Amino acid sequence: MDRSMKVFVVVFMLLVATGFQGVVQVALARECTSPSHKFKGLCVSDTNCASVCLTERFPGGKCDGIRQRCLCTEKC
Repeated sequence: MDRSMKVFVVVFMLLVATGFQGVVQVALARECTSPSHKFKGLCVSDTNCASVCLTERFPGGKCDGIRQRCLCTEKC
């Protein structure tokens, strides 16, 4: 193998290794939820729910369940 081919193989292996690290981190990321204490009424908009959750110091929120309640979300 000539030198340029060796450099290519090393760079390729580094890219593959760092790519797999990102996949593992995404697979390990979990989302924790907590019912909103300030949201009133039926939750029909994830955007509105997320806005209320921001006031409760959560980075996001979503509507969930048959009862359509607002759940605040964060990575845990």
